[in-house]
Amino acid sequence: MMKMATVLTLFICVCLSARAQNPSSINTAEYNSMIREVSVTPISARLHDTVPNQHRLDWSIPEYRKPFPVQKFLLPTALVAYGFAGLHVSGLQHLNKTVKDEIYDDRPHAPLHLDNYLMFVPAAAVYGLNAAGIKGKHNFKDRTILLLMSQLFTNSAVFALKGQTRVLRPDGSAYNSFPSGHTAVAFANAEFMRLEYKDVSPWYGVAGYAAATATGVLRMYNNKHWLNDVVAGAGFGIAGTRLAYWLYPKLQHSLFKGSPGTVLMPSYQSGSYGLSFAKSLSKEKPALYDTGL
Repeated sequence: MMKMATVLTLFICVCLSARAQNPSSINTAEYNSMIREVSVTPISARLHDTVPNQHRLDWSIPEYRKPFPVQKFLLPTALVAYGFAGLHVSGLQHLNKTVKDEIYDDRPHAPLHLDNYLMFVPAAAVYGLNAAGIKGKHNFKDRTILLLMSQLFTNSAVFALKGQTRVLRPDGSAYNSFPSGHTAVAFANAEFMRLEYKDVSPWYGVAGYAAATATGVLRMYNNKHWLNDVVAGAGFGIAGTRLAYWLYPKLQHSLFKGSPGTVLMPSYQSGSYGLSFAKSLSKEKPALYDTGL
């Protein structure tokens, strides 16, 4: 009797061992249940450091679908608003005269023409840095289009207002003081430099804005502009560049979709407005870049 029990026990153990080694013998319902329990744990949680970046999903909104960034225009809007207020508010007009007296009338001096060149330094620095191997956010073609667009928006607004407001310059030379065109161009270029290199180092933007601020101060030092002219010019310059960086991806998507290598954009030259058109012979599609605004 004991021998039969022993043999029966060994037989049952052998059968169970063989069933465990044969996957087809596992009950399908039990197997699926087990798989579901195991798959609850995300793979990314266990292999977070081993998943290559290129295989991860990008949940960011495409640049051309981003709404208008109102918060990005609060500062330039405030600067422009101050400039307009300086045309009519007596307290700000008095401040304009006080600054003029402190900078020029109380200490007459020969003008410095450095402002005629300093306003272009930030934009030139972007191309110089790229040539030196310190790459910014965009390639040559895209950053050039962005720069031209920012200058178009900035100068169109500035020169339209100069003709409408007809404010006398501090030196009495002309009725086109408001807003400051030199300052507007300088700050447009400074914001261009900041947006191109903000992911490399914030100090590039600081340097660009230092050059732009120096340009604005020199315009008052040379007795060519009032304080509110300079403040408004800074606002128009910053807004013009930010508008270009927001609008460019939308233009790429809407105008160039299905037309690889085609560039169509507004242009301004010698007081005339028009459209610039260029088409590349390459069949490679233009990339939609993250402008970083």
